[in-house]
Amino acid sequence: MIMSNDTSPMTEHWITTDAGRLYARNWQAADRQGHCKSPILLLHDSLGCVALWRTFPALLAAQTGRQVIAYDRLGFGQSDARSDVLGMDFIAQEATGNFPALQAHFGFERFVVMGHSVGGGMAVHVAARHANTCDALITESAQAFVEDKTRAGIIEAQQQFREPGALDRLRRYHGDKAEWVLHAWITTWLSPAFANWSLREVLPLVTCPALVLHGEHDEYGSSLHPQQIATLTSGPAQLDIIAGAQHVPHKEQEDWVVSRVGRFLDSNS
Repeated sequence: MIMSNDTSPMTEHWITTDAGRLYARNWQAADRQGHCKSPILLLHDSLGCVALWRTFPALLAAQTGRQVIAYDRLGFGQSDARSDVLGMDFIAQEATGNFPALQAHFGFERFVVMGHSVGGGMAVHVAARHANTCDALITESAQAFVEDKTRAGIIEAQQQFREPGALDRLRRYHGDKAEWVLHAWITTWLSPAFANWSLREVLPLVTCPALVLHGEHDEYGSSLHPQQIATLTSGPAQLDIIAGAQHVPHKEQEDWVVSRVGRFLDSNS
């Protein structure tokens, strides 16, 4: 057991699936009453992993009094490598692939799901697929469809990663998997076959309360994304455009996001 900076106990886990082992971390709230509350499952972005959530999960556990679970998808972080090409339905597959394995390993039934960027789209599918047991959905900087602004942001990032040493930043978190991680992100989102992807059909299947967060200056998507998510879900939704924030509000304005999520969960689950 590892103690995080705010004294929230954190444990590391390896979860065996048919496709390979997943790496996960689990933060327990210091208040034992948190065991009575549904845990929060965090889903990372296209270049992310557990480590890149940094101090956010520990602070979230302390603020909400809940167990917080974050994991590396296969091919990312400390989870097993993969060499295949992402299928065009990879966002929807998270609800039927990794989620049941995590649920079985940690032994929870009811849950809260929060996803950042593409993880937000995955969180929508998890909340829709498991609507009877999902207490709340939180999306942060999530894409709801493939927008020109999204593609332009990825093309700009692609150019930046061609600079000498740029890929080393990813290698610090993904090791030898870094090139696969970058390639999977760029080729998938820029593929003509992915151009018509959207959350439009699945969003109405989300019946739990939803908190939709989006940075005012998000470089990978306009405010049309959070507006669509908040409008099309069937449950009550709250939408916050975060002033001054870009694509990673939980890093840029960590205290604000932690507090906002805490208030939302206090009143909705």
